[in-house]
Amino acid sequence: MMHLDTSFLVDLLREHARRQPGRATSFLEENAREHLRVGIHAVCELYAGAELARESAAERRRVRRLCTALDIAYPDDRFPLVYGRVLATLERAGQRIGAMDLLIATAALVDTAPVVTNNLHDFSRVQGLEVVTY
Repeated sequence: MMHLDTSFLVDLLREHARRQPGRATSFLEENAREHLRVGIHAVCELYAGAELARESAAERRRVRRLCTALDIAYPDDRFPLVYGRVLATLERAGQRIGAMDLLIATAALVDTAPVVTNNLHDFSRVQGLEVVTY
């Protein structure tokens, strides 16, 4: 299992819109047998981006279509404890990351799954999180 970060999903949407397969599409093809999940917080970021888009209705449709093909992970009772530990560890080390990245990282840690992203800068700070780039 792998968790997909928002950066991956945005790249995938852009490649599809341009009708030009790129790194994200290639990654999907290379990992076709892998169980792919996305945390609800990444889905929230996608919808926020859609609302900010020039053609928000069309972008919302694209996001909705993508999300129907994804296994969306929702927080369960393990989530708050893992989140608290990760946040405290980052704070103690002076290595803060954005709230949404922290939530996405927590979802991957709860599932003991790597996160697929281009955002090495933030996700590599999270102890115990395997980060996969594409």
